[in-house]
Amino acid sequence: MLLEIKDLEVEGDGKKILKGINLEIEKGEIQAILGPNASGKSTLVKVISGNPKYKIKRGKILFNGEEINKIQTEERTKLGIAISWQHPPAIKNVKLSNLLDKISKRKVEIEKFGVSKNLLEREVNLNFSGGEKKISELIQIISLNPKLAIFDEIDSGLDIKKLEKVGEIIKKELIDKKVSVLLITHMGEILNFLKPDFVNVMVDGKIICKEKNFKKVLKTIREYDYEECKKCKLYSNRS
Repeated sequence: MLLEIKDLEVEGDGKKILKGINLEIEKGEIQAILGPNASGKSTLVKVISGNPKYKIKRGKILFNGEEINKIQTEERTKLGIAISWQHPPAIKNVKLSNLLDKISKRKVEIEKFGVSKNLLEREVNLNFSGGEKKISELIQIISLNPKLAIFDEIDSGLDIKKLEKVGEIIKKELIDKKVSVLLITHMGEILNFLKPDFVNVMVDGKIICKEKNFKKVLKTIREYDYEECKKCKLYSNRS
């Protein structure tokens, strides 16, 4: 098992946010977590990354069989966890090319991403468009040559054409190379291009459903929103 999360309870600012999360991701597997806003999806990513703002009250996070609850973010990256953030920070006075020189474990041909080489000579995320930020994050992820790549809302703010391009790159540069991928998404548009092995539905800080048929999940959410998920017996049993 590459990533294993066991009965994870987490607090932030004195408030319980994650309420007994269980998640398993095999090597080379693609999974997604769908959920409404404020369901705890991004908090889970931050906890996996080692963000000290959040306090683990119970449970374990295991990576390649090693408990990582107490190790620093940088060490988690070295183990092979790479994360693309929904709102990555701008870094003044640091060119994207310089950042890549520092972090790269794998050479990336930027031409594959459909952007100009000029992007490399600009300060990281400074005055980048939404699409440029996504591509910048994607380039960084691939450069790290991770074992697990986590994408927090990679599909937000992208039109269908750009989303298809992002999906194509993730497939060719990560999935086809047997990198495990976890997709965090609100409405699941990216799933149409990547076809996950499993979709998990998160509501109110709990994963209430794990389903192989992602199209069934998307259809339910689009027709009834996440309120229909709350009627599920699994949700009732975990509330």
